[in-house]
Amino acid sequence: MTTVPDPNATDAEPTEPTTAASAWRLWILLVWHPALGFAIDPVAVLGLDESQQPLERVVRWVPLVYETADPWRERLGDSTTNEDVGHWIAQSGGVCSIEPVDVPEGALDLTHAADLALDELLAEVIPALPPRGDG
Repeated sequence: MTTVPDPNATDAEPTEPTTAASAWRLWILLVWHPALGFAIDPVAVLGLDESQQPLERVVRWVPLVYETADPWRERLGDSTTNEDVGHWIAQSGGVCSIEPVDVPEGALDLTHAADLALDELLAEVIPALPPRGDG
């Protein structure tokens, strides 16, 4: 038996989640890893909230990588736009690279989302990388 949907019925739940998290975007900022020969060394998590004008920006730096992260520190200004991110994605592959990452489940706000992503980097990704080497 085929059930025909009632055209007068209304859904209590929207088909797409309309939470603030849907406007959050996270990226991992990477730099050149001398031992591996390409930009795979994570130095920060960048978060943008596209629902805010101007965009809300959060940067969470990997501890103890200040000089290593200098190429990204030079690129990031007081404000970061989606156009900046698009430009960086187009330039990826040299000394710096940028990779999107999913917003972690359970994130309460953009800062918490960036902190959770950084925690994952510190626990899983960074320990798996070989030592940087001399260059």
